[in-house]
Amino acid sequence: MGPRHPAEPHRLRWPLTAVLVTGPSMAPTLRHGDAVLVRRGGRPVRPGDVVVAVFRARPDLLVVKRAVRPQDGGWWLRGDNDLVTDDSRAYGVADVRGRVVARYWPRPGRVRSRPL
Repeated sequence: MGPRHPAEPHRLRWPLTAVLVTGPSMAPTLRHGDAVLVRRGGRPVRPGDVVVAVFRARPDLLVVKRAVRPQDGGWWLRGDNDLVTDDSRAYGVADVRGRVVARYWPRPGRVRSRPL
């Protein structure tokens, strides 16, 4: 999902980076094929934010999930679709690379935090 450079596969290179969502794990908030803008830096991640991250157990996989709580120097993440378990329940703690701030295609709009 999203642009990758072979030498640095999970580094967001710009303050705002476009990422393409794949899979159903964030439905109904985000759907397969949605294009989002991810902000690197800015305010700290808070529980309920939608983030782009890398699971420590799966460093090859860049994911879009919802931050639940800080844990072990990283974040515990969950998808919004409880039927899909490709989140921290399966892979453990993740390191956040950026925060999703907006969906720009096909349904433009802000991606809001949600109380957990």
